[in-house]
Amino acid sequence: MLAVHFDKPGGPENLYVKEVAKPSPGEGEVLLKVAASALNRADLIQREGQYDPPPGASNILGLEASGHVAELGPGCHRHWKIGDAAMALLPGGGQAQYVTVPESLLMPIPEGLTLPQAAAIPEAWLTAFQLLHLVGAGVNLILDCIGGSYWEKNVNCLALDGRWVLYGLMGGADINGPLLSKLLHKRGSLITSLLRSRDNKYKQMLVNAFTEQILPHFSTEGPQRLLPVLDRIYPVTEIQEAHKYMEANKNLGKIVLELPQ
Repeated sequence: MLAVHFDKPGGPENLYVKEVAKPSPGEGEVLLKVAASALNRADLIQREGQYDPPPGASNILGLEASGHVAELGPGCHRHWKIGDAAMALLPGGGQAQYVTVPESLLMPIPEGLTLPQAAAIPEAWLTAFQLLHLVGAGVNLILDCIGGSYWEKNVNCLALDGRWVLYGLMGGADINGPLLSKLLHKRGSLITSLLRSRDNKYKQMLVNAFTEQILPHFSTEGPQRLLPVLDRIYPVTEIQEAHKYMEANKNLGKIVLELPQ
């Protein structure tokens, strides 16, 4: 199969599409034939050599994907069958023609959405759902994926007894200043959270809750309907251009890669 690859950490120029071995589904896993996979900031950081995938996860980039069920591994007992359209949250491996997924982490694609639209849902929407409903929830809440460079702005605007959920460090990890005293003055809670490194039991709980509570709103007509926002779609062969576009902060929505069918 074809997959996005880089031989050494560095810039977008190191990326290319390479033929690699197709994975086989293990116990309780499904083989998904990938149609589309959205690009995330984590892919850029991993490409730079600063964000290793969790133990046992694929080294191929891609934290979310949509496509069709191609094969069922031993022990699969849920309702999925060959040819079903599905989308998936992944610890890696999505930017390839095939990826294995625990069947419990597959989600049906809401009626009316295209495969590129569906590819833009799992990582971003499950992250937001997790932070709002399971980690933070409610008002007086800051969701921060920047970290170091924003700490002062965050603590200054935090309400009394507010919660600050840190889930990324795109602005660096170093703090220079009286963070603790300012946070103490606000009686604030600093909570940290990562989704990628969570175990499958947690992810299954999250996927089930999201599927039941949120996914139906993607198919509901009217002003309350939820829709993913797509900025641009690239063929996977233009992976370098996609990374450069994201690094330039040009996108106002998800960047999606389409895989050859």
